[in-house]
Amino acid sequence: MVSNEPFTVAVAGASGYAGGEFLRLAARHPHLRVGTLTAHSNAGSRLGELQPHLRSLADRVLEPTTPEALAGHDVVVLGLPHGASGEIAARLPDDVLVLDLGADHRLASASDWEQFYGTSHAGTWPYGLPELIVGAGGSATGTQRDHLVGARRVAVPGCNVTAVTLGLQPGVATGLLDPTDVVAVLANGYSGAGKALKPHLLAAEGLGAAAPYAVGGTHRHIPEITQNLRTAGAADVTISFTPTLVPMARGILATATARLAPGHEAAGADEVRAVWEQAYADEPFVELLPRGQWPSTAATTGANTALVQVALDGAAGRVVTVTALDNLAKGTAGQAVQAMNIALGLPETAGLTTEGVAP
Repeated sequence: MVSNEPFTVAVAGASGYAGGEFLRLAARHPHLRVGTLTAHSNAGSRLGELQPHLRSLADRVLEPTTPEALAGHDVVVLGLPHGASGEIAARLPDDVLVLDLGADHRLASASDWEQFYGTSHAGTWPYGLPELIVGAGGSATGTQRDHLVGARRVAVPGCNVTAVTLGLQPGVATGLLDPTDVVAVLANGYSGAGKALKPHLLAAEGLGAAAPYAVGGTHRHIPEITQNLRTAGAADVTISFTPTLVPMARGILATATARLAPGHEAAGADEVRAVWEQAYADEPFVELLPRGQWPSTAATTGANTALVQVALDGAAGRVVTVTALDNLAKGTAGQAVQAMNIALGLPETAGLTTEGVAP
């Protein structure tokens, strides 16, 4: 039973893109009341100076990010740089629901963390992708949402990871796809790089340009994608992953392909599509689009949706998936709200929308 009293939520890193997006959703959530807001270098500023679109919270003053400032809330959201969440989280009470928007607690492998992030591993929390298929070879045991009920620590997935995982996992879980030959190429909006002032993120550099980054197996989301596809049933995963910055503020368009697995080479387009239809038929936020309609990032702006399409390239023997989502909504803050709702026993869709903002 849902309490009539709202849950109080504190947000650390409220001046950043992810923290600001969570606050945009929290401000209209029917079961939340926004409490303390914190920041690092922006402590002492009014939120409206840094997040001018959040009018209902504009007069809130940002406090320094300390465990003491975050204490006394039902929910704490950590929108902090990678490597900064572990120390704060370790000093918060066990009965508080802590949502980490950063990467600190996503990976199960300490060696993967140390290889890709270069610091000590802070530990592993329940993974906050509710739609993640848990199981293998057509005998899936459920989804990750089952493991979020009552959780008090949740690691919110990476945005690129979410797009690639949702695109490929139906084929992996059923054994239709060969996960040892995965190729993913993504078009990414600039907000995914954060608010830090860097020359290559300036408008003068980015407008009119498309630029790849973290090429050649160096992107930090690779071990997380691999982890998810193994959770969905892959015995082994090999992925070539290339993200590209394109001149848009929000959005990810992920094209992820894999070969048909041995024994499935004769699969037809209808058989392939049926696998994705079955996987997402009852999901409120993941939608397989009608035949012939392709995902667009514009259709997901501001919404907690992932729009998916799948096709069979018969000549290449590959299945092609295209997934669009808003990197700040379903890719981060919206997904955090969705996981929070499940953990607190609220309706999973509370405070979230599937309606995008276009044009």
